[in-house]
Amino acid sequence: MSEHRRKPPQSRGGGRAAARRGGQQPPSGRRAAPQRGTHWSGAGPQGGDPRDEERPYGGRAEARRAAQRGGGRRRAAAPEGGVRGHRFAGREPQEKRFIDYPRAGRYGWRRWVPSWKQVLGTCIGMFGLMVGASGIALAFVVKVPEPQQAASAQNNVYYWDDGTQMAATGGENSVNRQIVPITEIPKSMQNAVISAENATFYEDSGVDPMGIARAVVNMARGGATQSGSTITQQYVKNAMLTQEQTLTRKVKELFISIKVGATMEKDDILKGYLNTAYYGRGAYGIQAAAQAYYGVDSDQLNPCQGAFLSAVLNGPNLYDPAGGIGDNATAEANLQRATARWSWTLDREVQVNRMSAAERSQCKKFPMPKDPKTAQGLSGQIGYMVEAAQKNVIKRTDLAADDLARGGYQIYTTFNKAKTEALEKSVKASRKTYIDPDARSEDKFVQFGGASVEPDTGKVVAIYGGEGYDKGHYNNNADTSGVPVGSTWKPYVLAAAMEYGTYKSNGQGISPQSMYNADDMLVIKDNKGEPIPGPGGKPFKQKNESDKPYGYVTLEKAMEKSINTPFAQLGVDVGLNNVQKVALSTGILKESMDRLNVSYSLGTSTPSAIRMADSYGTFATSGIHVEPYMVSKVKEGGEELEGFDPPEEQQVMEPKVANNVTKVLENVVQNGTATTAKELGRRAAGKTGTTDKNKSAWFVGYTKQLSTSIAMFRTDPGSKKLLSMNGTGGFDSIHGGAIPTEIWTDYMKAALKGQKDEPFPAAEPIGAEVDQDGAPTPTPTPVETETEAEPSESPSESESSSPSTTPSPSDSCNPFDPRCQENGGATGGDGGGTNEGADGGTDGGTTGTPSPPGNTNGNGNGGLFGGPSGSADG
Repeated sequence: MSEHRRKPPQSRGGGRAAARRGGQQPPSGRRAAPQRGTHWSGAGPQGGDPRDEERPYGGRAEARRAAQRGGGRRRAAAPEGGVRGHRFAGREPQEKRFIDYPRAGRYGWRRWVPSWKQVLGTCIGMFGLMVGASGIALAFVVKVPEPQQAASAQNNVYYWDDGTQMAATGGENSVNRQIVPITEIPKSMQNAVISAENATFYEDSGVDPMGIARAVVNMARGGATQSGSTITQQYVKNAMLTQEQTLTRKVKELFISIKVGATMEKDDILKGYLNTAYYGRGAYGIQAAAQAYYGVDSDQLNPCQGAFLSAVLNGPNLYDPAGGIGDNATAEANLQRATARWSWTLDREVQVNRMSAAERSQCKKFPMPKDPKTAQGLSGQIGYMVEAAQKNVIKRTDLAADDLARGGYQIYTTFNKAKTEALEKSVKASRKTYIDPDARSEDKFVQFGGASVEPDTGKVVAIYGGEGYDKGHYNNNADTSGVPVGSTWKPYVLAAAMEYGTYKSNGQGISPQSMYNADDMLVIKDNKGEPIPGPGGKPFKQKNESDKPYGYVTLEKAMEKSINTPFAQLGVDVGLNNVQKVALSTGILKESMDRLNVSYSLGTSTPSAIRMADSYGTFATSGIHVEPYMVSKVKEGGEELEGFDPPEEQQVMEPKVANNVTKVLENVVQNGTATTAKELGRRAAGKTGTTDKNKSAWFVGYTKQLSTSIAMFRTDPGSKKLLSMNGTGGFDSIHGGAIPTEIWTDYMKAALKGQKDEPFPAAEPIGAEVDQDGAPTPTPTPVETETEAEPSESPSESESSSPSTTPSPSDSCNPFDPRCQENGGATGGDGGGTNEGADGGTDGGTTGTPSPPGNTNGNGNGGLFGGPSGSADG
């Protein structure tokens, strides 16, 4: 290239014209790489991309001036506090609001997150509102209740199944509720309550916020309800007379407690609490309590008695030594609890300086209160029915016994007035005929219990609990455990054999026509064919009531005659756990069952009369069980409470099994130990039971419409142990087929009067005929022939029921039953010992000895008494 065409180099500075030219120069087709010192301005000339601009050195200010001179657009100012080039550049700032929420200057979810200032301000505002509202409530809304109003309560009204009133109890009719001044409440009583309930009573404000918080949290979590922890709070709780355990009530209680603590004198609060608290036995207030427990006025209570009444405040149902409602409130358990609490209260008084050690030493013996009085209208069977209904309500709701005791409920029962009166009349008639305590010492302490249940509904329509609260008998014999049921347990063994079979049938059910050895003193063998060892290693032998050599008989025949040995062996062959399963499925409570040993099959368990009647009802309904109940509905304030729908039916046993059991038990009534029941004049099935030394005698029988159980026994009122009924009524022994069956028959005649004689479902053949080793092949009709032809037991066999000598321990004692040792090892047909009772009754003894009603076919199961004290039916 020639020299004249070459242009002289230009200065990079270039002056103003160069800068202008640079700013106006259009972009080239390729983006120039930025040179060192260049800076993107954010808005290029003519709206172009500023990064397409190639800048000279000179810094940001120079580039800005160049862009302005070149007609470039001025960049909008960044928002306050923002950064140039921010994506929100150009937006107008928002105007501040009084409540900046959602928050300005925040975007997305951050707009909805309050600042710490907002949170703090809200809390302070809410606290101020609460304080203001509380002040208004305390000043103008909350009123301190009057103790006299709190001392009154409503009755509980109980109704028969037809809706007519049965009884009214609780409330103002039951006790004196006189309000007494603080001067008539001994200082020792005051000190006992303060020491046990609220030692800082005279120093605290009357409210325990932490205690309330714990109660609220516990209730919110669904836990047990809790009351206020101070005497003031407890007084308010009592005075409000609302038993609802809700958060709303807790808030009300808090407000009232605050006002009470701020406006009332401490002595007035204490007086109010002691005059409104519930002490049990229908007693509200210290004056009523002093009369109910000790028969004195409140100002005559001594320090030892005051400490006990303080203990009762911890829960009358569980601390009254006379017992309460529920399985855990027996007289024995309550006495133990009350004694421990009483002793602790006295020690606590010394600890907090409200009693001297010398005064404490004066209270060495527990001040046992007197027996409770019978509440108005609770004589005869009414008291037992009210108690049973209360237990049923507690079982099916969250109400406590003390809630019911305060009254205000209408309780509709399933009890039928006519049937209840008929059952009581039948028991009284037999007692008048046979029992004379003035003439015979053996007739003292004789008791009866009974229950009648509808099999298809589970309704308990009648009970007999004893001679009555008004006669000093407070234990409900219809709803208690402790009396062995004897041979009435054998149907469960037979049902288990038909359902589960034996080890010989490979699990296939066996027939009632299966043959078993029925001889006396039979060696019981295990499933390997080996003798079960007895004491001293000798083979265990089971004793029958009679020493008659029956040989091999069918299980149906063994049930008819109630022979022990076949069922003792059958229980082992079937498996005692399977026998237990059957009994449980029909409604027998596990806690009333004895241990699983040979004697278990012969009736050492102790269910209540209610449970036995309901359980046998399962056979009547072809294997359908309905849980027994005695309350159909409960109302409070006109509203029905939940939880009282009728129990659901459950098919717990194959119909053919239940129907075959019924067929066998029909034969017991027609030809066996319960022939007295034939006088009913309609189809019936049942089983007799008698236990060791005649300590108890039972009959449980049923028709299609009704299942009824009757128990007879003697109890030592001091030790509560069962006594022998040998000699009772002037008879050598009392059997289940005698007086109990007579009472059952007489009652059922009245209860079923006018109803159809409904047949039981036909029993189809069931199971295989399994025989013990050595048994002959059964013929089609041996049972019928032998039953019709067999004469009554001879006097010699009757005498054998009460042998003059007893077998050796090896022959008589169950190796699995340590109680045998306690009884001398020689008694107890269930345990293999001498059975001194029978399921039917023997015709004899010596000439001139009166004979009890019933037949002469008798074999009892014997059995040692002492099964576990099972829970009473609820």
